[in-house]
Amino acid sequence: MFARLAITTVLLAAGGLAAVTDSSAQQRRIGLPFATRSEVLAPHAMAATSQPLATTAALEVMRRGGSAVDGAIAANAVLGLTEPTGAGIGGDLFAIVWDPKERRLFGLNASGRSPRSLTLAHLESLGLTHIPPFGPLPVTVPGAVDGWFELHGRFGRLPMTAVLAPAIGYARDGFPVTEVIADGWRRNVRVLEEYPGFAATFMPGGRAPARGETFSNPRLARTYESIARGGREAFYRGDIARAIDAYMKANGGFLSYEDLASHRSEWVEPVSVNYRGYDVWELPPNGQGIAALQMLNILEGYDLAKMGFGSADYLHLFTEAKKLVFEDRARYYADPDFAPAPLSRLLSDAYAAERRAMIDMSRAASSYPAGEMPGARSDTVYLTVADGDGMMVSLIQSNFRGMGSGMTPGDLGFVLQDRGELFSLRPGHPNVYAPGKRPFHTIIPAFVTRDGQPLVSFGVMGGDMQPQGHVQVLVNMIDFGMNLQEAGDAPRVRHDGSSAPTDEVMTNGGELALEQGFDPAVVDELRRRGHRIKAEPGDFGGYQAIRRDPRNGSYAGGSESRKDGHAAGY
Repeated sequence: MFARLAITTVLLAAGGLAAVTDSSAQQRRIGLPFATRSEVLAPHAMAATSQPLATTAALEVMRRGGSAVDGAIAANAVLGLTEPTGAGIGGDLFAIVWDPKERRLFGLNASGRSPRSLTLAHLESLGLTHIPPFGPLPVTVPGAVDGWFELHGRFGRLPMTAVLAPAIGYARDGFPVTEVIADGWRRNVRVLEEYPGFAATFMPGGRAPARGETFSNPRLARTYESIARGGREAFYRGDIARAIDAYMKANGGFLSYEDLASHRSEWVEPVSVNYRGYDVWELPPNGQGIAALQMLNILEGYDLAKMGFGSADYLHLFTEAKKLVFEDRARYYADPDFAPAPLSRLLSDAYAAERRAMIDMSRAASSYPAGEMPGARSDTVYLTVADGDGMMVSLIQSNFRGMGSGMTPGDLGFVLQDRGELFSLRPGHPNVYAPGKRPFHTIIPAFVTRDGQPLVSFGVMGGDMQPQGHVQVLVNMIDFGMNLQEAGDAPRVRHDGSSAPTDEVMTNGGELALEQGFDPAVVDELRRRGHRIKAEPGDFGGYQAIRRDPRNGSYAGGSESRKDGHAAGY
């Protein structure tokens, strides 16, 4: 178990999450068993993203009079250029927005649907058991641009020409590629360079740009300029849509102009559970956000604070709760237009108690069944932005599988996503492929309120790691008294092997990946309880967060030390 070593915590007077007192400041380097740094504090506005230029763009736009939503769109556009290993307008978007005028949260599902001309029968005729990860078959409608304009139409202040100006400038003039992104770029190139258009856009000189090398994307600059001038219609009904249609037809694809022209995002009601007095909010399926809520419901029945961070009991419970919930995830999470999930049952206290009773504290389970319902790896970018009026935005956006499908249409400067890989091909499954259907989605924004007041906007990137990361950083803050930055810097675990929405039920117990920093005696105890342990240097997600101080309205920012970005404010 990790000792806190002279670090004391206090709760904010108005009921905020734990904040480290000044007494720890001189001991930060030696007072924790993991490296961390101070939270970023600012009185008026804050942005936290995974790439420094994106954070700067968000602040620049807000200083010019833009809202937090304007800042978030500006940051996302910059990330689509500077971090194409996780983001881009060929992908989807989800967001949760705290509106200070209406004093409530709004949720946006900007995920795209499958091509209407591609059928399950055709996929079966190819002899497939799973949709492949790359090429034309997994491509679905890109929802991000429509998501931008839905958010901007409701909450934006500046014209889109001003919001997209930073990204257009960097795309035209170039920027130095940062370290983590350069490594991911190099790894993506190995598998995607064969796909038409990819090398011409993303491999200047025949290779991925190295750390510190300047990369420009004039194709994307022109596309952004078209979107800024012509709005969402330029993307979904104009020349961009026609270029995508022609490219897909020429390369064996199914995504069509008609699929793009008929696309619309959906405003949805966020759903929540109360965890030890804090209301934790996620979006409903087709995403996996409710997995985090189900896990929190199970864990609330235990005194985690007494167990302590990094203890064998806590890590065992966390892993077993994850296994239980992911079996439900595999069975019930899908596009609600085709197969509504039984949310009231899945998120009820009674159901959490039933599932909790299945956990054996002395032994890891090899499998769990999905719950009974009467009647019924991956790279991403997460960002959060807050402004001087109290608006807070939790936004996540992704190509899936790093740089997506590899399909890079014409001179548009972006790659199309491969979200369709996450459909099941099992007839009768809620997530089975169908034309015009949204696939199960991994990307999830999150938010925390208390007593009806906004408190924390946060997210953790990384496929199946996302709900596991949400739970870990929340438990770190609420149960273990860590501040916003410590909660993200603390070593994480990731359980792999529970069912995905394309697979059968897990039968081997999976594997528990441990980041460096856990006590070897704890690791030995987890093995004794039957956990299969593997050590990994990465793939534990990417975290950003902003907390609003309920006493004075100022902001604290925390940013993922495992990524290239940072939090900053003014």
